[in-house]
This record gives sequence, structure tokens and C-alpha cells, in this order.
Amino acid sequence: MLDRRSVLRAGFSATLGSALTIVPDTQAIAASMRPMALAHEPFTFLFLTDTHIQPELDATGGCHMAFRKARSISADFAIQGGDHVFDALGVGRGRAQMLMDLYRRTAHDLDMPVHDTIGNHDCFGVYTKSGALPTDPMYGKKYFEDCFGRLYYSFDHKGVHFVVLDSIGITGDRAYEGRINPAQLAWLEHDLAAQPKGRAIIVITHIPLVTAVEEYAAPASPPLTHHSISVANAYEVLAIFDRHNVIGVFQGHTHVLERVDWHGIPYITGGAVSGNWWHGTRLGTPEGFMIVDVANGRVTTRYETYGFRTIDPKNT
Repeated sequence: MLDRRSVLRAGFSATLGSALTIVPDTQAIAASMRPMALAHEPFTFLFLTDTHIQPELDATGGCHMAFRKARSISADFAIQGGDHVFDALGVGRGRAQMLMDLYRRTAHDLDMPVHDTIGNHDCFGVYTKSGALPTDPMYGKKYFEDCFGRLYYSFDHKGVHFVVLDSIGITGDRAYEGRINPAQLAWLEHDLAAQPKGRAIIVITHIPLVTAVEEYAAPASPPLTHHSISVANAYEVLAIFDRHNVIGVFQGHTHVLERVDWHGIPYITGGAVSGNWWHGTRLGTPEGFMIVDVANGRVTTRYETYGFRTIDPKNT
């Protein structure tokens, strides 16, 4: 007789009723679709996200502390997961330029190669309260591009392929949502298809593709107008990942420390350098950044705090 425990050990789930229904484990099936993994060299990188630098709340001092702590760790490079500044969406040109200049000066403390990801707060003048017009040459994502270059791109390191995505969709009513647009989806398909079969792949996105963060606290009031907590068309991206050896997806935006495994891929949200926007802990996650060890086709992470003390605590 087949008992439920035996069924689960075999990689299936059982629904008991008038009949026994065996449901295949979709995680195992998706993982079996992927090619055999290619070997690569081991290395370490840092994932620092959501710095939200500003002159207020001692945020600049906090970023200095975080970057100096990061510099003391033996790592090949850092990835900035987005939201470098707070905030370019709803301010005028002068304030936005000051914030980016402040970030770039402070980031010199890192003293290592850095790959940058666009975040929603890194888009200039999108909110009408900014007073900016869409015709402004710095408008929207151009603000980020002028400072850091491409919005989405890929690079290789020691046999591992990295993909950095642009997860910000600017809406017609001058707001934002999480979205990977059609041109980028086509690029992603082509970029991953060009890799040797089995090459380990790590993906970076600011707005999460997979997260349970909306289950951790009460819903926003009033409800959000746009799908801005996660990527609205994540299902299109996840289907691409199923055909490749993606060993980790690193995410920002929500300021929580979280890991969700889907189809054998860990979706890891890396907390925030700024914690609760420089007001202490965010749903229990303090100010910090992530150290990522990559070895044998796997990612191992640990969260590093750096001793910041908020001057205006609003812990959640």
C-alpha cells in the first residue's frame, strides 16, 4: 500500500478523498528540464541594494559606514541592486542632480568594481509633483543612464554568466510598475540562448520577480494603483529561466531579507543598506548588505550588518 509519506519522499504530493490523486512535483520536473551544469571557478561578490542616499537622517554617514565595511570584505566585485538615491521620482532637477552627485562621491568608499542596477527611485521627474516635463533630457531612466550606462546588460565572471535586468516600467499616468518590457524579454531570450549549455547564470533585478512580501504586513491603504511591489509579467521571465541553469536571482526594492525557491531557483531579496528607509528595521530586517559565495553551481549568502543607528527610529 502506498502511504502519503512514501509519496512525498518520491517527489509527489497526494490529495486524499474518495480516490488517491498523484500530482507530479513541478519543482522537480522544471529542474529536470535544465542542462547539466558546467564547472566554474569559486568566487565571492557583494550585493548591496537600496542605499537611498540623501542628506537627511544621517543617510550619507550610513552609506559611508556600509561601504567601508564592504571594502573590508574579500570580494571580487559588488552589485548595486538599485535605488541608489532617495528620491529622484518626485523632485526637481537641482535636488536630483545633488542626490546623484552625493551617491557617486560616497560610493568611492567601496574601492572595488561595481555593477549597477536601475531602481524605481533612480528615475527622474516621473511624478508630476517634480515639476519636470517628459521632454527634459534627464527625464525618467535617462537620469540613471547618464550616470551608470546601460539599463540592462550581461557580463561573465570566472565561468558564471550574470544578467542585470531593468524591472521598472514607467506608466502612461506618470507612475511606475514592475515590468520587463518586450524588447528586454527578446534580448534576454537571445542572451541566455547564446550561452554554452549548462553555464551557471545569476540574475539581478530591482523589483522582485518572486516574493511573498505582501503576506507579511497589512495591505497598503489606499490600495496601490499599479503593480509596483513585484514584476507584473514575471511569469514570462520565469518560463525563460526554466530552460537554463539559473542558480540564483538577487532582488531589492522591498527592504526585507527573504528567500523563495521556485522551480529549483532561489529568489533572494537582499534586505537594504538603508533598512527601513533610514528609520531602523524593516519587518525585522536591519540595515545591511549581502555577501554571496558562488561555488559548485550554488550560491550561499549571509547578511552583514554594519552598526548604523537611526536618529529617527520607526522600526517595523
